[in-house]
Amino acid sequence: MELHNLTPAPNSKRAPKRLGRGIGSGTGKTSGKGHKGQNARSGGGVRPGFEGGQMPLIRQLPKRGFTNNWRKVYTTINVSDLERFESGTVITSSLLKNKGVISKVEAYGLKVLGNGELTKTLTVKAQKFTKSAVEKIKAAGGTVEVE
Repeated sequence: MELHNLTPAPNSKRAPKRLGRGIGSGTGKTSGKGHKGQNARSGGGVRPGFEGGQMPLIRQLPKRGFTNNWRKVYTTINVSDLERFESGTVITSSLLKNKGVISKVEAYGLKVLGNGELTKTLTVKAQKFTKSAVEKIKAAGGTVEVE
């Protein structure tokens, strides 16, 4: 056993540093804050990102882009994702959520995209469809219902 190999016992907790409790503690008098200055004062210190009065980096960089307040957000699913269901099934957003195909239904509902192939006859109910999705669902013998 050597001093540099010593470690605290497992799950042990170190006592908190007791500030301002005499010269022998090592953190007496100024409590480790040094003499005077902004950081020695009550409530002292500077906010995150402050650069001593120099123009902060966040203000030097230009603004980019914008947020469209009228954007419509849909939960999207591809035609290939519907292949897992049996023929004759009525596909709704709640069914897809229960089966774990989608994690949540967005504010404007479900949109079916035309990526992939479909061989089963399904009735698909959604808020929106792409043209290719409608063609593929109807080509497989299924029906499309806009809710």
